[in-house]
Amino acid sequence: MSYTPEQPDPLVFFIDRSLEQEGAEVYVHDDLFPADTEDESWLREVGNQKWVVLTKDLRIRYRTSERLAVKAANIAMFTLTARDCQGSEMADIFVKALPRITRFLKKNQPPFIARVTRGGEVSMLVDLH
Repeated sequence: MSYTPEQPDPLVFFIDRSLEQEGAEVYVHDDLFPADTEDESWLREVGNQKWVVLTKDLRIRYRTSERLAVKAANIAMFTLTARDCQGSEMADIFVKALPRITRFLKKNQPPFIARVTRGGEVSMLVDLH
C-alpha cells in the first residue's frame, strides 16, 4: 500500500520546534503553535493535514502518550539521529535524504517513526500498525 497518493504534491513537511527553518519551504512548529503546545495536540493537527513530520526528538518513540498520538494521527515521522548538528547542517541532511524519504513513504504506510542518519540513510524505527 502506498502513502504517496494521499500526500499533497509536492510533499509538505512540518518541522518540529526542535529544528530550525533552513533553506526549504516548510511549516515550522513555532509559526503555527505556541512553544508550549503539547505534542499530542500539534500531532493531531499535522496528521489532519497529512504533513510529514521531521524532528530531532529521537526519544518520542519511548513516550507512550506521544507514540499513541503519532499512531492516532496517522503520522509519517522522521527523526534525525545526529543530535549534535544545528541549522544548515540539519537542512543539508534532510535535503540529502529527501529521495530516500520519498521512496520510504511509497513503501511504508503510516503511522510510523523512522530515522534519518547524518549520511542520509532512512530506516524504520517503529511501525505503529
